[in-house]
Amino acid sequence: QVQLVESGGGPVQAGGSLRLSCVASGGSFSSYIMGWFRQDPGKEREFVAAIRWTVGSTYYADSVKGRFTISRDNAKNTVYLQMNGLKPGDTAVYLCAAKGRSTVIVPRTPTLYDYWGQGTQVTVSS
Repeated sequence: QVQLVESGGGPVQAGGSLRLSCVASGGSFSSYIMGWFRQDPGKEREFVAAIRWTVGSTYYADSVKGRFTISRDNAKNTVYLQMNGLKPGDTAVYLCAAKGRSTVIVPRTPTLYDYWGQGTQVTVSS
């Protein structure tokens, strides 16, 4: 059973940085697409970034492009989200997701991902 465990969230002031980690276990992830989403209470889950595990190609939402960087460490089965220049609008629960079968188009729709972590809260104060 695939498990995803996030860490690294917390409170931060606007302009600051955080690095989120997602440790994956219980599967062979070489063909996976890994994603980060975020969700505020009462709002829809929003795509943030994704990475193809094997080749490392990356994809970003326009709202975070140039500020956030997704990466992975194959040896540690870990995906990271480096967040710089944080804004109050980035406040949300950040969730790691895994899609078990790679596709030509990297999905940005949450329902197309197979596995989810529990999430880690990021709170950005002004």
